[in-house]
Amino acid sequence: MSTSGIHSKVQEVKDLTRIERIGAHSHIRGLGLDDSLDARKISQGMVGQLDARRAAGIILNMIRDGKIAGRAILIGGQPGTGKTAIAMGMAKSLGEETPFTMLAGSEIFSLEMSKTEALTQAFRKSIGVRIREEAEIIEGEVVEIEIDKSVSSGAKTGKITLKTTEMETIYDLGAKMIEAISKEKINAGDIITIDKASGKISKLGRSFARSSDHDNVGAQTRFVQCPEGELQKRKEVVHTVTLHEIDVINSRQQGFMALFAGDIGEIKPEVREQIDQKVAEWREEGRAEIVPGVLFLDEVHMLDIECFSFLNRALESDQAPVVIMATNRGITKIRGTNYMSPHGLPIDLLDRSLIITTKPYSDKELAQILEIRCQEEDVELTDGATKLLTKIAKECSLRYGIHLITTANLVAQKRKAAEVDVQDIRKVYGLFVDVKRSVQFLKDHE
Repeated sequence: MSTSGIHSKVQEVKDLTRIERIGAHSHIRGLGLDDSLDARKISQGMVGQLDARRAAGIILNMIRDGKIAGRAILIGGQPGTGKTAIAMGMAKSLGEETPFTMLAGSEIFSLEMSKTEALTQAFRKSIGVRIREEAEIIEGEVVEIEIDKSVSSGAKTGKITLKTTEMETIYDLGAKMIEAISKEKINAGDIITIDKASGKISKLGRSFARSSDHDNVGAQTRFVQCPEGELQKRKEVVHTVTLHEIDVINSRQQGFMALFAGDIGEIKPEVREQIDQKVAEWREEGRAEIVPGVLFLDEVHMLDIECFSFLNRALESDQAPVVIMATNRGITKIRGTNYMSPHGLPIDLLDRSLIITTKPYSDKELAQILEIRCQEEDVELTDGATKLLTKIAKECSLRYGIHLITTANLVAQKRKAAEVDVQDIRKVYGLFVDVKRSVQFLKDHE
């Protein structure tokens, strides 16, 4: 194979790693609130819906303070008024530590398990357990590494000298430790930690005393101080896992590898009871604490009466997460019954819920949302194209207007234009019909 062919393949791999998916809500960075929980008009990808965002901000603070576990929040409004965007903004604001599970109501019926099991798994994915463990580590600066190879057997043996500001000690190295040192490329002058239980070696950086040693210094080199005190220390390690992950690990023979298998199936109630008892023991001992997360149920009207009965009972549990539901329905039938109810939810569940409503966007807000989406998709529009697209978004739907951005950009690229113009918007408007025109077409050709 030629070197040019190899180079092109390497370049192709590099380019692939740089690809980032642009989703419908990838521009959302948070709720866009200030310190006093007032919503900014445009912030963190959020536009308008000031009252709804302010209400979501209050709920967010209550979640952080652990005061709202086991409550339900219902976000109701017309299609395309930012219900999912508010839920995504809440997820981003909560951060990585708080579990956030997203589930569409229709998904419950397509999974190969019972409806109640699917909801139970979703609930337990939304409850985190913060586990504290004390680990014994050796932390110091590498003074010297000696590795010898036996002439007869070929086995490697070695010694490593570590020091702190107060002491210096020599440790014997086994074959696995020698391999780990070679893999991490550890040299004299590096600051390292060794976990005594697992033998894992971590490189923290180079000692400041070796900063003038230019041979072992690169652009990415991090300099740290030489550790103080004893070489052997006890360090607290904090892990955050969800109850569902603990369920899966304990219910399958392959242990934690079952998390990557995909086919989890149903988990026995006995396993969950034992895990709940163990977590309760850890909490009493101060080794663990519960982190109530958020379960977001989109299209909640798609659930049936059995699911709603389960939700009513599950919300009363002492380990329930915050359940945020979204729906775009008004007065409609509860699935599985002949009863009409607001939002398609039973009255007793509505009574347990805090209800947030979203309002239709104004022309100005539609233009601002389209501008943010253009920036996210790296598309430039002329003033005329922006006005026309805003008009289309108002008369048809916001989602339809957003869909036309990328398609119009492809048309503009074909005619080698740097900006999307009115003619490009008109072209794609003619090629792709909205719901109203599609319905009219069907009526005309019945």
